[in-house]
Amino acid sequence: MQTFTMVLEEVWTSLFVWFVYALIPCLRTDEVAVLPAPQNLSVLSTNMKHLLMWSPVIVPGETVYYSVEYQGEYESLYMSHIWIPSSWCSLTEGPECDVTDDITATVPYNLRVRATLGSQTSTWSILKHPFNRNSTILTPPGMEITKDGFHLVIKLEDLGPQFEFLVAYWRREPGAEEHVKMVRSGGIPVHLETMEPWAAYCVKAQTFVKAIGRYSAFSQTECVEVQGEVIPLALALFAFVGFMLILVVVPLFIWKMGQLLQYSCCPMVVLPDTLKITSSPQKLISCRREEVHPCAMAVMSSEEIFRAWIS
Repeated sequence: MQTFTMVLEEVWTSLFVWFVYALIPCLRTDEVAVLPAPQNLSVLSTNMKHLLMWSPVIVPGETVYYSVEYQGEYESLYMSHIWIPSSWCSLTEGPECDVTDDITATVPYNLRVRATLGSQTSTWSILKHPFNRNSTILTPPGMEITKDGFHLVIKLEDLGPQFEFLVAYWRREPGAEEHVKMVRSGGIPVHLETMEPWAAYCVKAQTFVKAIGRYSAFSQTECVEVQGEVIPLALALFAFVGFMLILVVVPLFIWKMGQLLQYSCCPMVVLPDTLKITSSPQKLISCRREEVHPCAMAVMSSEEIFRAWIS
């Protein structure tokens, strides 16, 4: 009987312990970390775009959401280490978060992420080393080189308002001088140089971010060659020929018009053959000595002249 009583007490003790352990989770009112925390946090930063990434938490048949918070130098030193929720990553589905808008200063930032499934949450996973945006990877800019007539034009990739571009260009020939131009923004065509016919020009560019004081490497060199334009040469030839024709035709036209006006206003009168003098006038008025008498002039009175005219 005593043995049975001892066995019964042990059974009741085991049941009580099991009941207590089963009841403890129900009595806790705070958040319970029943999900595994995200692992392998890292930041991929290229051209001032910062992407926090982590390994996803896998729960079969369920969708796990993630929340991201950050803590800058100011929050750490002057605001009692508070954490600020990320602008774009509150209960996001994917295992990544664009924290570009959160990283606004060139100081170390702490980043952390946790998983959420319904009412269950994981513990926070913190980025192992604080992130500073001056460690971003700067790549050479994309560029498009064109020629507008004899004008060398470049259009650079638009990487955002923080980016400026240093453009180097030169004429491809031995000993050519390299010119440098600072372009303040991308996405718009910029004139670089007025080119000479039958010459090749080369261009390369690099980015500059004033906020972090860093340059990227130069892009691959691109060259364009200017061919002699046929149409302008033909136009110049036609213009020269036309000018020479004007120099010849205009004086000839003026002379011809003068001739026409002369014959129209002052026509030339053609005399009959009987009135034409065929002999020398000297012969008509000269007289030989032996013919002086016949050629002697007679003085006639006016009456005689009148009678002769009537008759």
